[in-house]
Amino acid sequence: MGTETEERPHGAAVVADGFGLKGPRGWAFRRVSFRAEPGALVAIEGPSGSGRTCLLLALTGRMKTKEGHAEVGGLPLPRKMAAVRRITALGQVPGVSELDPAFTVAEHLRERALLQRRFDGSVRALLRRPAERAASARARIDEAVAAAGLDLDALPKGERTSVRDLERLEALRLSIALALIGRPRLLAVDDTDLKLSDADRAEAWALLRSLAASGTTVLAVCSEAPEDALRITTRSAEPAAKAADEAAEDTAPAERTETAKTRLAKTGAAKAGAPQAEAAAQDTTPAVGETAGDDTTDATTEEGAADALAETGRA
Repeated sequence: MGTETEERPHGAAVVADGFGLKGPRGWAFRRVSFRAEPGALVAIEGPSGSGRTCLLLALTGRMKTKEGHAEVGGLPLPRKMAAVRRITALGQVPGVSELDPAFTVAEHLRERALLQRRFDGSVRALLRRPAERAASARARIDEAVAAAGLDLDALPKGERTSVRDLERLEALRLSIALALIGRPRLLAVDDTDLKLSDADRAEAWALLRSLAASGTTVLAVCSEAPEDALRITTRSAEPAAKAADEAAEDTAPAERTETAKTRLAKTGAAKAGAPQAEAAAQDTTPAVGETAGDDTTDATTEEGAADALAETGRA
């Protein structure tokens, strides 16, 4: 009983300061700054294509950023991405965390409980007798289903109902129940109000409010945030980024090239002479917007040269 009490979710504070992510086609989002207390309901709103989902994934340790910094539960991003993933969980996120339409509700729940026990369970829990493990998994499922407000008896075929036969709100509740099986400190949900009627939208936000009130921090992407939520608005960062790039192009090109040559010479990258250094100075676009990987990255000589070039204002 004591162990179960200690495992109950408690919210993770979220802090972002100048947070930004740039992908191959430009900035997904940029200059995002906010502070959310544990157990807060945070609504990420904005037009489609403004980086809402990317921000959600970055704050849960699923996408790696290169600008600004953030902390989730005291864990810095992007340095502690793996640790952040362990205390967060995704509800529905198209293309990342989706329900299988061929699975039944029961199959989804049992699979998620099995994965939770296999990868996140303690050694002591793994050594329990099969009957005890089954009872513990069932208790977790029942707890998550109740918290998500999913009435299994009200479904067309109960637990045996296929996902393809669920209504939109029921599918949302199931995805949240699956995430809650892991008892996360932070729950992230994408497209919260997509294709919902006004009544269903009100129910969805009531559910997320109840989860936040119980202690779990909630991040929810939506088209229109409720008034009582902490609202984070995203917008396309491309115009600002383009203007910054144009401004960089207009400033002392000769001086930048000379500085690049000097730095490349220090790293050993300009041993072949000035033509090679000038060519390297022209190719300074860093690879950013990477998906989740290891928490630590060691700079190679080429990466060091790219960083040196970036410092000249060329990138």
